[in-house]
Amino acid sequence: MTRILIVDDKEMMRDSVATTLSRKGYTVITASGGADAVDKLSKRSFDVVITDLQMPEMDGLDLLEEIRKTDEQLPVIFMTAFGSIETAVAAMKRGAFDYITKPFSGDVLLLTTERAIKHAKLVKENQILRANAGSSGGSASGRGTRAMIGDGKLMSQLKRRLAQIADSHGTVLINGESGSGKEVAARAIHEQSPRSSQPFMAINCAALSTSLLESELFGHEKGAFTGADKLRKGRFELADGGTLLLDEISEIAPEIQAKLLRVLQEQCFERVGSSSSRTVDVRVIATTNRNLPTEVQKGTFRQDLYFRLNVLPLTMPALREHVEDVPALVSHFLAQVASREGKPVKQIADEAMDLLQQYQWPGNVRELQNICERAAVLTIGEKIERELIEPWLGLAAEPMSQTSSPLHPRNVVEIDASHAGQSEVMTGQALVCNGQITLDAIERETIVATLEHHQGHRQKSAEALGIGVRTLGLKLKKWKEQQLVDERL
Repeated sequence: MTRILIVDDKEMMRDSVATTLSRKGYTVITASGGADAVDKLSKRSFDVVITDLQMPEMDGLDLLEEIRKTDEQLPVIFMTAFGSIETAVAAMKRGAFDYITKPFSGDVLLLTTERAIKHAKLVKENQILRANAGSSGGSASGRGTRAMIGDGKLMSQLKRRLAQIADSHGTVLINGESGSGKEVAARAIHEQSPRSSQPFMAINCAALSTSLLESELFGHEKGAFTGADKLRKGRFELADGGTLLLDEISEIAPEIQAKLLRVLQEQCFERVGSSSSRTVDVRVIATTNRNLPTEVQKGTFRQDLYFRLNVLPLTMPALREHVEDVPALVSHFLAQVASREGKPVKQIADEAMDLLQQYQWPGNVRELQNICERAAVLTIGEKIERELIEPWLGLAAEPMSQTSSPLHPRNVVEIDASHAGQSEVMTGQALVCNGQITLDAIERETIVATLEHHQGHRQKSAEALGIGVRTLGLKLKKWKEQQLVDERL
């Protein structure tokens, strides 16, 4: 996947260098002069540039100056005659990576090129780390990186489907409730794909304003807007050759949807403030907890973009649909905490495990992870008891109906009439029909009760529920519009 640009006005030298590097498996593109090189550099990214120093019209120093206007880090190697060494040294002071003196052997060329490639990889890795660790909603936190745990029927089917998807190159759309492990699935697809050795980038589309999201995705030129004091590569450029995860894709504005559609169709884009199109090779994985066909009908999401994204659909099951995997997940999370804290792994009492398998898990696997971490830290002794975790589970800790298998979930959970009546008293808005209460109503009751327990403090309530503050806010906004919860919440 390493791309090298060879620049020389002499065809024989160009072809000789290109042949030597091609034999080592590098992707080599040639340019007949400085202007041709600038044109090619404006259209796609390269890992290394190897250029002659003495060329007509635009020499190597002029080319270096043009390159530094758009990329301050790209390694540039000069090929120079013995009599021009002083000029080559001056070029290094101006930002060139190295120079080789003609005539040079193939071994010298390869050694210098390999050092430049290693340097370029380190620079790119640092850029990716800074982008993913930034405060601009670039990626889910490290706590979100979980293995695909569970060997139940649904998880086994999911893993087989995931392996099929990973082996292809198509765009993936992952649906599922918040906390169900959509990013985990996206990372697993990348790690099992032919792109596994290339970058994995992630960006939370809901966390950024439209203008900031455009800059984060596509990058910007120096001076493109107020505060753009230097060129910045976007996520598509940094993920070139690898995978880009677009989390909460349903939240992007229409103008960004149009630009994203073009990238998916043509694999090219423009940085903000630039008129030059750049080509990339990126596999896109998008996630959503919304029903995108409904958003298409409402006119908030482009139908053509939906079709482009939904090439390979994958649905993450809610945890309540595969509670047989709860023991394996609990063991995994408790072992994670023990490893991180440098302490023995806590065990969990049978009664506590039974309770966890009866719970409805409105926050899904993320909520279970939070409870496991909390229990591991707060438990005194070696065993986590039911009494410790029971208060954290709230009103949704009701046994699932024996007639409704978690492997074949229905839209409702059956309860007796006395519980239905109690639900009405608790919320005044429970959706009870023929002795049944919907899962949405159970989730709403749990969230309302948690908010009341924490006196309306959303941050504390979200942490207790194992969901994000924004997710909590969106749910409350929807329920207020439907007049299902108190406006004061």
